[in-house]
Amino acid sequence: MQTQTDLESKVKAIFKKVLDIKDSEIIPGAKLDESLDIDSTEMVEISVGIKKELGIALKDNELKKTHSFNGIIGILRSKTQAGDGHSCGCGHAH
Repeated sequence: MQTQTDLESKVKAIFKKVLDIKDSEIIPGAKLDESLDIDSTEMVEISVGIKKELGIALKDNELKKTHSFNGIIGILRSKTQAGDGHSCGCGHAH
């Protein structure tokens, strides 16, 4: 199982590659569409990158640009742990 730090650093690397940004531009609690001006196409690229790099299968539109970076980490953590617990804290059912 990946640790929180491992997962975060791998997802940050995917964000940096897809969006061509620096670590410092990723604000953990801010909505991605507001903090990074991310669009739907970039979210698809990030989802594909997560599946390819981390082997975590995501449903279409499971990750949304209105999520925060921390929200996405929570969704991914819930998928890598036993059970179907939803832990992203966004208030939505995924």
